[in-house]
Amino acid sequence: MEKSLETIKTNFNSIRTGRASPALLDRVEVEYYGSPVNLKSLAQVSVPDGGTLLLQPYDKSSLKSIEKAISKSNLGLTPSNDGNVIRLSIPQLTSERRKELLKVVAKIAEEGKVAIRNIRRDAIKAYEKLEKEKKLSEDNVKDLSSDLQKVTDEFIKKVDSSYKQKEKELMTV
Repeated sequence: MEKSLETIKTNFNSIRTGRASPALLDRVEVEYYGSPVNLKSLAQVSVPDGGTLLLQPYDKSSLKSIEKAISKSNLGLTPSNDGNVIRLSIPQLTSERRKELLKVVAKIAEEGKVAIRNIRRDAIKAYEKLEKEKKLSEDNVKDLSSDLQKVTDEFIKKVDSSYKQKEKELMTV
């Protein structure tokens, strides 16, 4: 359940909110010598100001492929290449784009909740299997199930709070 929560937070970080953040580029894969490589292993990403990302490739020959990968990603960013570095200007979000991103964030949050519920379901099945094998009593299974439900509810609340935080971040102009 902890991993599900971390995955949700990582996915939330990759959604842009109008501020420059190196986490925006976490999912960008660059075709480098015929194999996909994470962008952060090919270039140093820095934030010179609140609205710009600066990428300094370790290998200057990879500039074109990095630029192409950023253009292909669905980030809505246009790279500008000056031969040494790539600059990405983060435009302010329009209200329509904010609403689209809110739907994406809600979908990610719901997928996270489903993943947590699936973990709960699998654990309860494991408890019932142990009960059938006479390794756990019926009372133990009920106690464990109620404890598991409390933990599940706690994690669902954490997902909701992360969602509300991201929603607030998105709607802040």
